[in-house]
Amino acid sequence: MKLRGLLSTAFAIAFGVIVLLGYFLEFQPFYGLRVVFVEWAVILAGFAVLVGLGNLVAVHIKKIRAREKGSAYGLLLVFSLLMTFLAGLAWGPDHPNMVLLFRTVQFPVEASLMALLTVSLAYASVRMLRRRLNLFSIVFLGTVLIILLGTASLPLLGDVPFVGDWVRPFVSQVIAGAGARGILIGVALGTLTTGLRVLIGADRPYGGK
Repeated sequence: MKLRGLLSTAFAIAFGVIVLLGYFLEFQPFYGLRVVFVEWAVILAGFAVLVGLGNLVAVHIKKIRAREKGSAYGLLLVFSLLMTFLAGLAWGPDHPNMVLLFRTVQFPVEASLMALLTVSLAYASVRMLRRRLNLFSIVFLGTVLIILLGTASLPLLGDVPFVGDWVRPFVSQVIAGAGARGILIGVALGTLTTGLRVLIGADRPYGGK
């Protein structure tokens, strides 16, 4: 087992170093290997998604056979997943029928879920304000209301130039944009740190531990 762990660590470090050098060095062998390794990773990720979908279908079929609570939703999920998967294999992702299916089914469902998420977020902020009244809660609730009212273009505030032309764009583009970029920078630094720890062998997530 120790030899197996050393070999897996050596392979992981070698593959990571080759891909990293392929990005920074204009050396054809490294570049060619980098492209091949990235393509392998994409193929493996695709098969991992298929395995996950297979596991999802197996779990819901087990619930349907046991007639557990909510099995009707599981049946609808399995039926929709299989029909969409077969339609994608038969027509392809760029077929007009697939585009129509996306625009008439998937996109409205995603829009409805985002709308429910927005309302739930506003309700949660109100409850948080009732339980813990502080400056951050007030700022959070005020930001949510400004974005909701400005985006929905309600008659109450839709015709006010100050809100529609300055407040909402400033909050959504400047303040929210700065926060989003800060989060992305933090994620990038965390990813870089994790990658470096894997390259030096400090972390071994491929070892199953």
